[in-house]
Amino acid sequence: MTWDGKSIMKYISANGNRQFINSFVHEDKSGKIWIFSNRSVRTFNGSEFTVIPHKTLLINYKSGLNMPDKTLAFLDKNGLNIQNGNVQHFQLKIDPSLLNNDPGFFHLDDNKDVWISNASGIYFIGRSGKMITYLSNISSSQVIKDSKGNMWFTTNNGIYMLPKSEERLYIVDQSNGLSSNVVKSVIKDNKNHFWLGLDEADINILDPVNLAVNKISIPDKKKYNIIKQLTLDTANEAIYFASEYGLGRIANIYEGNKKIDYLREATNSMFVIKSFSVAKDKSLALALSSGVVILPYTEGKFEFSSLYFKQGTDFFNNRAYCVFFDKSQNLWFSNINGLSEFSSGSLYSYYEKSSLLTRRINDIKELSDGTIVLATDGYGIIFIKNRKVIKIITQRDGLADNICKKLFIKGNDVWIITNNGINKVSLNNQKTLVETFEFTNALLKDDVNSLYIDNSYAYFATNSGLVYFSINKVKTINEPPKVFISSIINNKMKLGLNETSHTLDPSDNNISFYYSAIDFQNRNIVYRYRLKSDANWTETKNRRLEFSSLEPGDYVFEISAKTNNSDWSSPTKINFVLRSHFWQTPWFLIITFLLAGFIFYKVAVFVTKRRKNKEQEQLLLKNKILMLEQRALQAMMNPHFVFNVMNSIQHYINTKDTTSANKILTGFARLIRKNLEICTKSYITLEEEIEYLELYLSLEKKRFGGKLNYTITLNKAIDKEETLIPSMLLQPYIENAIWHGIMPKEEGGKIDIHIDLIGTEHLLIQIIDDGIGIDNSLRDKKGHHVSKGMDLTRERINLLNRVEVNPIQMEIKQNGNSGTFVSIAIPLK
Repeated sequence: MTWDGKSIMKYISANGNRQFINSFVHEDKSGKIWIFSNRSVRTFNGSEFTVIPHKTLLINYKSGLNMPDKTLAFLDKNGLNIQNGNVQHFQLKIDPSLLNNDPGFFHLDDNKDVWISNASGIYFIGRSGKMITYLSNISSSQVIKDSKGNMWFTTNNGIYMLPKSEERLYIVDQSNGLSSNVVKSVIKDNKNHFWLGLDEADINILDPVNLAVNKISIPDKKKYNIIKQLTLDTANEAIYFASEYGLGRIANIYEGNKKIDYLREATNSMFVIKSFSVAKDKSLALALSSGVVILPYTEGKFEFSSLYFKQGTDFFNNRAYCVFFDKSQNLWFSNINGLSEFSSGSLYSYYEKSSLLTRRINDIKELSDGTIVLATDGYGIIFIKNRKVIKIITQRDGLADNICKKLFIKGNDVWIITNNGINKVSLNNQKTLVETFEFTNALLKDDVNSLYIDNSYAYFATNSGLVYFSINKVKTINEPPKVFISSIINNKMKLGLNETSHTLDPSDNNISFYYSAIDFQNRNIVYRYRLKSDANWTETKNRRLEFSSLEPGDYVFEISAKTNNSDWSSPTKINFVLRSHFWQTPWFLIITFLLAGFIFYKVAVFVTKRRKNKEQEQLLLKNKILMLEQRALQAMMNPHFVFNVMNSIQHYINTKDTTSANKILTGFARLIRKNLEICTKSYITLEEEIEYLELYLSLEKKRFGGKLNYTITLNKAIDKEETLIPSMLLQPYIENAIWHGIMPKEEGGKIDIHIDLIGTEHLLIQIIDDGIGIDNSLRDKKGHHVSKGMDLTRERINLLNRVEVNPIQMEIKQNGNSGTFVSIAIPLK
C-alpha cells in the first residue's frame, strides 16, 4: 500500500508465486523503492512494479534492516548481506543453525557486529566471528538498540534490557569456581590478586585475569564461619582476617607455604570482634563488644591477656563499633558514646563537643590531606579536619541513603555502601559531586558487604558473589531524561496534546497535567515545574500536577526532569490562556470606576448636606432651649407668689414688725438675684441648685408658717461643686407640690428632696410630698388649669434629649391615695 497524504493505494500481484506476502520495503540512496520477500525482489517506480533478478533472498520479512546510510542489511541462509543500490555483497558467515531456528528481527551495530534473536535466545556475533549467547533457551523475537546504547530484547517471558558495555555488571560466583556465592569481604594484594572472605570459614584468592581461584579453608568452621573483614599488611606481606568471634593472620601470602596464626586470649576467654585496624608498627586495635583494646606487636607471639589491660591506656570500655589507625598512628574509634581519638596517650572525646558525633559510626577512613571521613548510621557522611566538622553529606545532597555501612578512599573520591545503593563522592576544588550508579541497583542495592576500588573497576562483596563494573567509562554527568506529557485534563475534559496553545473560558480554571520521564536505569527521577516563565521552579517527585482556581491570564506550563547523575532536561512546554470574566475586563473596570466615583460624589454631597442640616437643626434647638429657659424664668416668678410676698411685707410694715419685713424682703431680693444669675446658664452646679431651692423654700415657709416643712437630703459621695445639672429644672415641680398638693390640706404637709447616685453615670433626684396627690388634684380642679412651668420644663427635657447622647429620664406618679412622687434621672456630665 502507498499513501500520498490524501489517499491510500493498495497493490496486489497477479502472479500467484510472487505475491506481496510478508514483504520488506527498502528505499535506497537514489530514492528507488525495493520490495523484498522470500520469493522475489521487485522495484517500484511510482506506478508499476518490476521483478529484478536476484542472487539471494531474505529468510523472511524480519530479516531485513534499513540502515541509516540508506543501505540494506539482510540475512539469507548463509549469513549477513549488505546491498547498496544495485550492488550486493556478502558480509559475514553465520551458523545456519541460528538462521534456521525461527529467526526474529536482528540488529547491526555501526561496527558491523550482529545481534540475532531466535527461538533459542539472543546471539551476539562480532566481526571476528566471536559469539556470545544471552537469554539462553528463551524464545526471543526482536532486538533493538536505544539512543543510550542499551540493548532491548522481546521474548516470550517479557522484555529484557542489556545495559551498554560501560554500564554492565559482571559477577564472579560459584559457577566461576568460588567456594560460595556469599562474599563478605574483599581486598587486593600487591600482586593484583583479590582475597575474598566467604562464609563457611573459607578464604578465596582470585586472579582477575583468568579468574583462577585458590582456596584457603579455616579448620574451625564454627568460630570463623563468616570472614567479615580482611586487611593487608603490606610491609610484612600478611593478611589479617576476622570473623565475629576470632581473628587470624596469614603470613607469606605470596609464597606457597602460607602460615596461619590465630589470635588467642591467654585465659581462653571468648571475645566478640566488631572491627579491627593494623598500625604501621603492627599494633592491633580491636573494637570488641566490651570496649576497644590495643595489642602491641610481640615477635613470635600472637596472643593477649584481658587481665592486664589498663583503662585509658590500652583499653577503653563501653561497647565499640569500629576502630581505625590514621597515617599519624592516632587511633580513632566509635562506641556507644560516640567518636573518640586516642593520640599521644591522650583521649579526645568528640561526642562531648558535638551531639552529631554521639551517633553510631560504622566505618572510618582518611583522605590524603588528613581529613577523617565517617560513615554514620543514619546521618550520612561526616568530614572532620583539625577536630572540627567541615562537611556533612546526606540524602539531600544525593546520597542513596543516610545509613552508610562501608567506605573506600580512592584519591579524592569517597566510595560509600549505603542501605539503598552505591555512591561516589568526588571532592575537587572545594566542589562536592555525589554520583549515584542507578544501573547497579539490580545487584548492589541490598546485601552489599564490602568494596574495593582500583584504577579500572569497582568490586563489591555481595551475598550473590563478587560484583564488579568498569569505572573508567562511567559518565560523571549522564544525559537527562526527557519529559513527556501524557494527558491534560481541564474540568474533566481532555485537551489535545498536539495543539501549541489552548484558550480556556474563565470557569475552566482547574487544569491537571499528567507526565513522565522515561529512564529505565534511574528510578530516582525529580521533576521541576512552573506556570510563568519568570517564576521560580518548584521541585516534585509526583507525576501529576493539579492547578485549581487559576486567575485569568497567559500561562506557560514548563516541566523538566533530572536524575542524580544528570543536569535538568530541556523543559517541555504547554501554553494556555485563561480568559477573563467580563467584570475583569478593562472596559468594565473603567465603567465601574466612573460609576463608583459618581456614587461617591453623590454620597459625599448627601452626607455634607445632611451634616449641615443637622448642625442647623441643633442650632435651632439650642435657640429654642434658650427661649424656653427665658420663659421658664418668667414662669418661675409666679405672680401669686410675688403678690403674696409683697402682701406679707406690707403686713409686717403696717404692724410695725420691721424685722420680719426686712427678712422677707432680703430673702426675696436674694432669690431675684439668683434667678438673674441662673437664667444666663444652660447648666449649673448642684451646689447652686440646692442654694436656690433653699432660698425659695425658706420664703415659702415664712409665708405659710407651720403648714410647710421640707428636707433636702444629699448623698455624701456626690461632689456638688463639680456635678452639673440643667438650670431651672426642679423649682416648677416643687412649686406645684406646695400649691396644688400641700396647701389644699388644712393641716399642711411636708416636701422631701432626695439627691442620690444611680451607678456611676446618673444622678437621681426625687421630690416626694404628702399632699393630696396629683391625680386627686387634677380631678378636684374646676376648669382647665395648666401648669405653665411644668409644661415648659417638660419641653426643655425633650429638646435636651434630642441634643444630648444620654437622655434625661422622668417619672411623675401619685403615691397610693395621696402624695406625689417625682423622679428625675440626669446623666452625669
